[in-house]
Amino acid sequence: MERKLNLDIAGAVSELEMLIQKVLPKNIMYRILLGKGLEFDGFRDFTQNDDASNIDWKASVKSKELLVRKYIEERDLKFVFIVDVSDNMVFGSTEKLKCEYCAELSAALSHLMLGSGDRIGFVLFSDKIVGIRPPQLGTKQFEIFVEYLSNPLNYGGRSNLNDVLDVLAKTLEKDTSMIFIISDFVKFGEAQQRNLEILSGLFETVAIIVRDPLDNSLPDINKEVIIQSSETGEKLLINPRVAKGVYEANALKQLASAKKIFKDFNIDFLELSTDKSFSVEFATFLKERIKGGRIVKIKNVH
Repeated sequence: MERKLNLDIAGAVSELEMLIQKVLPKNIMYRILLGKGLEFDGFRDFTQNDDASNIDWKASVKSKELLVRKYIEERDLKFVFIVDVSDNMVFGSTEKLKCEYCAELSAALSHLMLGSGDRIGFVLFSDKIVGIRPPQLGTKQFEIFVEYLSNPLNYGGRSNLNDVLDVLAKTLEKDTSMIFIISDFVKFGEAQQRNLEILSGLFETVAIIVRDPLDNSLPDINKEVIIQSSETGEKLLINPRVAKGVYEANALKQLASAKKIFKDFNIDFLELSTDKSFSVEFATFLKERIKGGRIVKIKNVH
């Protein structure tokens, strides 16, 4: 990919952080649940500053008082971003290519976590691992991540998530708190199930599905156009209006299959489209995880 990437990292970071501050209660910092390694520390009385969804009703009924669970805070959390940079991601029909959208998303999320005093690491992959760096603290780590995401030379090649998952299951630090797999998952299916099951069994895992509108639907154009495979170079002459029904049915089936696999392995997933702001969708995703008990709430002492 020779073109310069169309990125606004500063804008993406600012938009997400401002929205998170508006959506989540003041003076409270929400961290993504680390089901592994968190120590339950008993119950405490419910206060007016608590979210009612955090009430433990079973314990409350027994004690005849409203109670919420409390946990011993786990510090120095480690998050790893696994980002697809294959040819598949160098595609787009909106303002942003999928890879540009993912770069801004990854940068904004990592900045949010680094700002909370946690560590972030990353893996960029196509048919091989293009770049990898273990979780570290600080501005320098963020700058290195952004540099990798912004370099056009890091993009291209066939997407091979399966081999990457196999390698990471053996090499990621055992105390990694959570991993984010960011891809369009267009080529994801049963072949990847085994390695995904192993990895998600070791680490709390979130899948972020990023798709362009054309990944799911063809435009309503009644004329012949040429499409070309990014992997094989093979060209095909089609009429989008004629092929639209079959194309959309296949896309829907593939996406449903990927989601079922995530659900089967208890992997939370967020579906994003490049024609919509990821900030709003991610904030909503966080709120849903809070409601489902998948977020640890820690008072901000700063």
